[in-house]
Amino acid sequence: MPDWIQIALRSITLLVILFLFTKWLGTKQLSQLNIFEYISGVVLGGIVAIHVSTLDSPLYYSLISMSIWFLIPYAVEFLSLKSKAFRNFAQGRSTVLIQNGKIMEDNLKKEHYSTDDLLESLRDKNIFRVADVEFAVMEPTGKLSVLPKKENRPLTAKDLGLKLAPDKQPETVIMDGRPLLEPLANLSLNPTWLEAELEKMNVSIENVFLGQVDSDGQLTVDLYDDKIAVPTPTQKPLLLASMKKCQADLELFALSTNNEMTKQMYQQNSEKLQKAIQNIEPFLR
Repeated sequence: MPDWIQIALRSITLLVILFLFTKWLGTKQLSQLNIFEYISGVVLGGIVAIHVSTLDSPLYYSLISMSIWFLIPYAVEFLSLKSKAFRNFAQGRSTVLIQNGKIMEDNLKKEHYSTDDLLESLRDKNIFRVADVEFAVMEPTGKLSVLPKKENRPLTAKDLGLKLAPDKQPETVIMDGRPLLEPLANLSLNPTWLEAELEKMNVSIENVFLGQVDSDGQLTVDLYDDKIAVPTPTQKPLLLASMKKCQADLELFALSTNNEMTKQMYQQNSEKLQKAIQNIEPFLR
């Protein structure tokens, strides 16, 4: 068999095995590498690279060495889940670098983290003064987690006492000009509803690159042709406007009648509708 065919077959075989091993080790190894996972990843990649091009070495040698370097991280991960002490030893532990706006110099030296490194990491989080930081922790993965002081944090709806509607993940119902039936079923919708909504927008489904439905049942689309303007959903603003108009009409009717019982009825219903508007308005904004 020619050498190039052997190299191609080895590459494909070892690539598939490396993919399966990485998948079995878990997706955490792809995003947050600790010390041991970093070492095992480098070694596995090195084994594949060596045995792909070294034709004198039998293929099963690479399978044995890859299996060992798969089983070791797998066993370490299993033991780490069972034992906090072993997890601290194998994966490391978090280190406090800033506390109450003060830098912990000893911990910086321990982590071989210079002042410039710390300031760069803070700037990456839009923080330019150490005094603005309440707490900063170096994670075992090397990531710096920062908690700004309370007066330097962005205002939230909770801080302002605002009640907001819960927001759920939108469902993608159109992709590449084709409807997706399963997401529609998850929302208790059907293709007929989808066709009706697209007809309101004067858009054909073949021209839709991506279509999503939010938790309120509103459809938004992105077209292949970016020059075409698509109207934004108006159901919620129209509903809120209609409720406010009804409430204003009730107040007007109460002022325009001379019958005391009728006036009282209009006023009571106007107050009830006003309370309903106050309760539902955060959900319609």
